[in-house]
Amino acid sequence: MHFEILVEDISGKTTLDILVPKIIGDQHTFRVVPYKGIGRIPKNLKSSSAPNKRILLDQLPRLLKGYGKTYANQRESAAVIVVCDLDDQCLKTFRNELFEILLNCNPKPETRFYIAIEEGEAWFLGDIPAIRSAYPSAKSDVLHAYINDSICQTWEKLADAIYPGGSASLVKKGYQTVGKEKSSWAKSITPFMNVDSNLSTSFCYFRDALRKLPEILFIPEEREANLCKEDE
Repeated sequence: MHFEILVEDISGKTTLDILVPKIIGDQHTFRVVPYKGIGRIPKNLKSSSAPNKRILLDQLPRLLKGYGKTYANQRESAAVIVVCDLDDQCLKTFRNELFEILLNCNPKPETRFYIAIEEGEAWFLGDIPAIRSAYPSAKSDVLHAYINDSICQTWEKLADAIYPGGSASLVKKGYQTVGKEKSSWAKSITPFMNVDSNLSTSFCYFRDALRKLPEILFIPEEREANLCKEDE
């Protein structure tokens, strides 16, 4: 099976390039496609920006329609996986808006939406031992005060624990620097993460659903092809 994973930024790609093989093993293929921000779902589901702007939600209606056509007659099972942050949105409303995009596709690609609550850094904070391995001087009081998947300015909490001067110091350097630092955290923390002991509920939902998906979508022809390979 193939997983086509869409994420809102380069730090998300860095994270999932490392985590996905830990979750699904090496018997499946995947590609993580990063965008340059999450944006907003466009009114009437018609994109208002050029494709080269690469804003995930703005382009999502067009992207899912394209994947629907691409995967319609493909023998190998494939799914589009959209991973994004909840930020300050209502989870139920946001999910309904995402599914509305999918309902407007014909044919519909197999698609799953996974939302990090509140931000992707919640998945790092679900594995404090991994943070400690990457940043041995991380502040224990900040890490242990965090409640998993709470709405609490998540990336700022992580910055307060591991960045010199905390989030206040980092914000003063501008959001371009913030973005670079987030990518650095992803590169440093993710290799140490244990996907089976993470305490983030949203991460566990993502992990478990990803593992179940091949069984749900498995095509009989694929099973036959795999058996033939085993007999060779």
